[in-house]
Amino acid sequence: MNMEQDRAFGAVITRLIQKQDLTRTQAKDAFVTILTDKTTPMQQGAFLAALAAKGETEHEVAAGWEAIYNLDTCKVSVKTATPVVENSGTGMDTFKTFNISTAASLIAASQGIPMARHGARAITSACGTVDMVEALGIHVECGPELVAQSIETAGIGLFNGMSPQIHPMALGRILSQIYFGSTLNIAASLANPALPKLGVRGVYSREMVLPVARVMKEIGYERAIVVHGSVFGTDLGMDEASVCGTTFCAELSLDGDIREYSFAPNAFGMGDFDPSELTPDTSCDLEARRFVKLLRTGDGGARAEAAILNAALIFYIAGMAKTLDKGVALAAKALRSGAAFDCLERWVGIQTREPEAGIAKLRSFI
Repeated sequence: MNMEQDRAFGAVITRLIQKQDLTRTQAKDAFVTILTDKTTPMQQGAFLAALAAKGETEHEVAAGWEAIYNLDTCKVSVKTATPVVENSGTGMDTFKTFNISTAASLIAASQGIPMARHGARAITSACGTVDMVEALGIHVECGPELVAQSIETAGIGLFNGMSPQIHPMALGRILSQIYFGSTLNIAASLANPALPKLGVRGVYSREMVLPVARVMKEIGYERAIVVHGSVFGTDLGMDEASVCGTTFCAELSLDGDIREYSFAPNAFGMGDFDPSELTPDTSCDLEARRFVKLLRTGDGGARAEAAILNAALIFYIAGMAKTLDKGVALAAKALRSGAAFDCLERWVGIQTREPEAGIAKLRSFI
């Protein structure tokens, strides 16, 4: 670090405070400075806060992704018969739910859609994606090659977004110290080592739905849907499709067009559920037990319906369902068949240090 460089970075922060947008090159240079730790921690936090307060453009978020992917992401090639799909959320939403996206991904994987997941440990919630799958017996501190093998063999794998095995330079350091939604949360969640072209993404605010869809188009996604779910009667929201409020969407189609729309759960024959049914337990072990029961029995009221609705988005984006209605029907049938639990068991047996111990841990929740 040096004073001249800090002053130059401070000038960039001043621009953001004055509500001036950065070019993609300017934003990339700033993110490189943060990732390489070449300015003070105070200035790094000020930059992220000022950018979030101004409101990020798609060029600024894309620049963050480019810096993270090029400098701080271990790359891997995944060989599957059909294109891999990823589903993840940015986190930092105002309404915390159980791991809906993990359940949805297992439902989709059980029907032959290869899922290349990229998640993180809990920062503002009780039990994040990485915490949950670790509790179930998955090895989350492994290198990208084992994750790729799991995707190819079990149909699903998880890259730990806060592990130095996946992002060796800076992401864990920075994300573990930030307790507000920032551009880095969005850009980092997109920095998937498998570089999928199909994705379902949840974002922490309604205002980010369209910009993130534009970012996904800019960085090479071919088809995607970005969602933010609301909670009826409140100003709270979740980075998932909602079964207790309206879901706001931006969909990127194969022709490059992006269209915005919204839907309520009753559009798919679902009721409006009490949001408290979706909230997680404070203990990951208790959550794991409830999660296993959901996948084994398909019974869980609001939880089951939330998993089904979010899995439907994956079936739709992957091209297995031509409409969301048909995706809901496919997802409901898959969940209730128990196939998602079988998929989880295969996953635990592959993305693990000790297969027998992992399977035993998973079965202890039955």
